[in-house]
Amino acid sequence: MSPGPITPPRTPLRFGYGTNGLTDLRLDDALALLADLGYDGVGLTLDHMHLDPLAADLPARTRRIARRLDALGLGVTVETGARYVLDPRRKHGPSLLAPDPDDRARRTGLLLRAVEIAADLGAHAVHCFSGITPPGTGTDTAWKRLADSLAPVLDAAAHAGVPLAIEPEPGHLLATLADFHLLRGTLGDPAPLGLTLDIGHCQCLEPLPPADCVRAAGPWLRHVQIEDMRRGVHEHLPFGDGEIDFPPVLAALAATGYQGLTVVELPRHSHAGPHHAATSLPFLRAAAAGRRPDHPGDPSATPRREPQP
Repeated sequence: MSPGPITPPRTPLRFGYGTNGLTDLRLDDALALLADLGYDGVGLTLDHMHLDPLAADLPARTRRIARRLDALGLGVTVETGARYVLDPRRKHGPSLLAPDPDDRARRTGLLLRAVEIAADLGAHAVHCFSGITPPGTGTDTAWKRLADSLAPVLDAAAHAGVPLAIEPEPGHLLATLADFHLLRGTLGDPAPLGLTLDIGHCQCLEPLPPADCVRAAGPWLRHVQIEDMRRGVHEHLPFGDGEIDFPPVLAALAATGYQGLTVVELPRHSHAGPHHAATSLPFLRAAAAGRRPDHPGDPSATPRREPQP
């Protein structure tokens, strides 16, 4: 009797938590918390409270964090989504699409520095995003600015051996998987350019269900962010507060062979960061095992529905 077809084993998923959801903690304390909880890694957002990329003695501080990550057994992705790291008055400003070339150069410079930091940390990717198209800027002009601004970053990423993973972000020029492929084609499909897939964003605005988005994005995945979300509403929610059915999403992700971190992204929940870090990992592990977990939330720790910052 001939044996049946052999199904290749799924790649075990590696879960992390983003420091942009732990901004009330010192970085050392945040890393220790995640290691104690059993996370595999961390999405490290470069910001003034967590490895400030603009402060003095960056190489020495980076080396110290590298040693800390190694001692704790944590992998890392470098994220560049800090709200006011470059401009204290403009959220995420300036962007790669800014009208002023000097402003665009500042954002490019931050990404170049992020690539250096990522190489020194042994990170598996550097995350970035396009930015919102400025008023009065035509679409063709915006795409040209994006491509030109990313060119030196991609060269640096190739030299460092660290992929650049751009994130489709609702409301940005590059908002969808289709937009990612447009950029990829415009740039000639450079090897260092990969994709950050945010599972919540798939639920929010992609035409395909999240599990199908994962399968479609598989060949280009370099980083994954995860949280709950509702259709048509760009609000990052704790697991169980949105509409996503996570077991099929995580099964699809494991089937792609993705080996990077899958990082919980709750940047507006830092006031209860330790609670959400503690409840998110058991939820994800249960979902990855094919079980539909119970709602993990603690009403006393869940944020009120207030206007978002």
